[in-house]
Amino acid sequence: MTLSARVFLQLLAVAVLGMPFDAGTQQAQRSARLGILYSGSPATSSPATDAFLKRLAVLGWVEGKNLVVARRYAEHPDRFPALAAELVAQKVSVILTPGPLPTRAAVAATRSVPIVMVAFTDPVAAGLVASLARPGENLTGLTVAHPGQYTGKRLELLKQAIPGLGQVVALWDASLTPPAREWTEVLDREARTLGLRLEHATVRNAAEIDAAFGSARARGVGAVLVMETPLFSINASLIAESCVKHRLPAMTLFSQAVERGALVSYGPNLIDLFLRAAEQVDRILRGESPASIPIEQPSTFDLVINLKTAKAIGITIPPAFLLRANKVIE
Repeated sequence: MTLSARVFLQLLAVAVLGMPFDAGTQQAQRSARLGILYSGSPATSSPATDAFLKRLAVLGWVEGKNLVVARRYAEHPDRFPALAAELVAQKVSVILTPGPLPTRAAVAATRSVPIVMVAFTDPVAAGLVASLARPGENLTGLTVAHPGQYTGKRLELLKQAIPGLGQVVALWDASLTPPAREWTEVLDREARTLGLRLEHATVRNAAEIDAAFGSARARGVGAVLVMETPLFSINASLIAESCVKHRLPAMTLFSQAVERGALVSYGPNLIDLFLRAAEQVDRILRGESPASIPIEQPSTFDLVINLKTAKAIGITIPPAFLLRANKVIE
């Protein structure tokens, strides 16, 4: 059947049956290749990327039908450049990069293949794009906003959640120490305003996370504020285990650790970010240039509390605070 004949039959269906003619759906029937550059290993649970792929399917891009997904997992940061180059060599249509390290590696590997990032802090300050409104390059996506915009709020909520809290340790990823220095002043100022004693600690790898919790507990610290990076996101379960083991409440940015046993989280809704990333990938696969797709910022911030963990470590969360939560795990 010729193309013109097919179009005629589709238009006939519209007239006779009232069926919608969706040109976008028709366009999505061609195949595409999507590359995803992950932190961690294939065993790492990723409900956010699962939600992303389900949203893509709703938009007309179904893995195994008209979408091939090439997944690459960098279990060590040194692997990112080589894996990004692999995806480029496979001629993927677009690369999804969850987090700053995958994003930087993908940008270094190509300035032509479209890249959609998720959870990068400040791509303008990093020199990756001209502006959020008009990136001007092959990179677009969603940021998590600068920590200085909501870190003070996280400290405030942590104090409200734990009556009598006096001392907090901010736990940093040592690989990001230079930019962290720019943020410590904001944290220190907010802590003084709240009447909290704040100290800073760094870890270099997963093996040091539990030791950091143990050391903080031994010094009489009342809570840990986790300064989220891929190191901590990948090790959400370990953070949760350390929180319960040392009876030391932890505040994280994303809710995965709280769902696994940490006490409380406040930050952008990660699932929402990935769903919006799917919309951007869809636009690119339909022909739009990432250079003209605005980089979006978080629109939804969630407060999640694990009441089961609070009871396990001997903390009574004030009822008024519980009422403010978007989700309470019991």
